Amino acid sequence: MDVAELEDLIDRLGEDPSRWPDDRRLAAERLLQESAAARALLAQARAVREALSAPPVRAPAGLADRIVAAAMRETAKITAKTEPADDRAPSEPATPHG
Repeated sequence: MDVAELEDLIDRLGEDPSRWPDDRRLAAERLLQESAAARALLAQARAVREALSAPPVRAPAGLADRIVAAAMRETAKITAKTEPADDRAPSEPATPHG
């Protein structure tokens, strides 16, 4: 067995050697004893499994609303800076130039 075969075994059956078929497990255990790359691969797979099985991280209440409000304030600032000033009074109709 080589590291690529071990990676395939982990991808298909997980990082728990007890779930691997006996003949594959024995070959994988030999490889793990001999190869630092194989041990690193198995450690990485275990770390991913632990991360995925951890409880989800919850955002504080109201965070999404605060983000949207801040984005809207920033958008209003940008819009105010980029729009040309209109000196006409709100009730004055636009007059064609010409």
